Amino acid sequence: MSCWGANRHIPELENDPALSRTGLLACVPPVYPNENGDVMTTILIVEGNTPDMVAKGHAGANGFIRTFAALAPDVRIRLANPYATALHPDELHGVDAVVLTGSGVSWSVDAPEAAAQRAAAELVLAAGRPVWGSCNGLQLAMLMLGGSVGASPVGIEVGMAQKNVLTQEGGEHSMLMGRRSGFGVPCIHRDEVQRLPDGAILLAGNDHSPVQAAVYEKGDLQFWGTQYHPELSPLDIGIYVRARGIFSDHANLADDLEQAETDLAAAARLGTHPNALVLPQRSRELANWLQFVSGG
Repeated sequence: MSCWGANRHIPELENDPALSRTGLLACVPPVYPNENGDVMTTILIVEGNTPDMVAKGHAGANGFIRTFAALAPDVRIRLANPYATALHPDELHGVDAVVLTGSGVSWSVDAPEAAAQRAAAELVLAAGRPVWGSCNGLQLAMLMLGGSVGASPVGIEVGMAQKNVLTQEGGEHSMLMGRRSGFGVPCIHRDEVQRLPDGAILLAGNDHSPVQAAVYEKGDLQFWGTQYHPELSPLDIGIYVRARGIFSDHANLADDLEQAETDLAAAARLGTHPNALVLPQRSRELANWLQFVSGG
């Protein structure tokens, strides 16, 4: 399932030979000019999973590719995978914004195994482009900016990050426009941000993880991130828990996750409602980020 199934609304991906290093070459169609002659936003997605995971269809980029396709079909996508080849500064040329994806690896962002990801994040955070981070991407950025991460003391949060409460800053920030305290979003994580770096602003949290949404906006850096996954559907989470890995102990949730978008009872068992699980409501944060990135 290399591209999460056939989706004819895939956004434009840069047909660059360098993409062969990402493990996602099969997902890359040729680039065609916008029929209106408009300048298209170009987003670099930095993959958080290893090449062997990507080869099995578990690319962190996939959820973003599909969600961007639905929310902003004219967005042009580039891909990079630091676990395959170190990110080079030249790969940021011509890029308007960067995404740091989630990850299903067994190690934390501060582990020796994540050195390639930290090196890539260092380049990205210094590049002066808007940056988005989901889950592992949030943890990676907050670590590199001086915060700390670790396994949640209350265990893994899987299915829905429920009852997220907005801070005062969160209620006023563009990232969470359209959200109200008590909202839930698909999630799957073991680690969390345990201390925000100086200068970061907490926007939302819940009883499981106090840092569920945060921004860091100082100097040229505009970083927005969430611990949850606005780029993923419940079905995506179901695929993760059915796969062998660190989340497989929660496979009992898979049936409800796979039916929740259309089944009221399944959604209720997850603590949510089908209306909250479909686009654009499920991805409010990303829709707001895309508007910010495009200058809208």
